[in-house]
Amino acid sequence: MEIRFSLEHIDSAAQKILASHPEKIILFNGEMGAGKTTLIKAICKALGVNDTTASPTFSLVNEYLANNGQTVYHFDVYRLRSETEALDMGIEEYLYSGNWCFIEWAEKISSLLPANRSVLEITEMPDGMRKVTLE
Repeated sequence: MEIRFSLEHIDSAAQKILASHPEKIILFNGEMGAGKTTLIKAICKALGVNDTTASPTFSLVNEYLANNGQTVYHFDVYRLRSETEALDMGIEEYLYSGNWCFIEWAEKISSLLPANRSVLEITEMPDGMRKVTLE
């Protein structure tokens, strides 16, 4: 699946991504500044999260509760130096919880990730639009 959107239409893009029935673990790939965190915020909103969402760069994981009671985890593992650090923070418990897990910079923990996952690639186009590919 491929979607192109402007930031004004990011909420619509988030709805389309969820409507495509991705796995509950989604890896967000893209260059720094491509819009990974912004898109995750929009997807959280579409899931019914009313909390203020922010990048968990320093905390590694943020936990949100949606209106329907489901938990959403947002990881930013950019600062991890090794997969051992991810294991020490209990990442496997999150990944196998059955809850939504959105992971930025997942290549840093690639051998820990379950096979049942979706991969989302986000690219900023020259005109400022974003292109998202979801597998």
